Amino acid sequence: MPREAYHPNAYLTEVKNVKRGLQARTKILTALDRHPYDAKTIAKEAEIHYNVVIHHLRLLETEGIVERKRGRPNVWELTGLGQKSLVNAF
Repeated sequence: MPREAYHPNAYLTEVKNVKRGLQARTKILTALDRHPYDAKTIAKEAEIHYNVVIHHLRLLETEGIVERKRGRPNVWELTGLGQKSLVNAF
């Protein structure tokens, strides 16, 4: 049985990495790999509830993986910290 592939930055050091959290963060990070978005757009792109997106964005922000740009609405983008994906390396 093949293992499910998660985004390399979906694994966090400060929280327990359970399957549902890894899946949600992978969808969020995949959306942010394409373009910086506000939380509402991320929720729509990733097909995840808005409150779940906010929760995981805050966890990712604490770890320094994403940052929000001030303004209305806040736009979230990747910081470049964390592990790099091997798919994008070549």
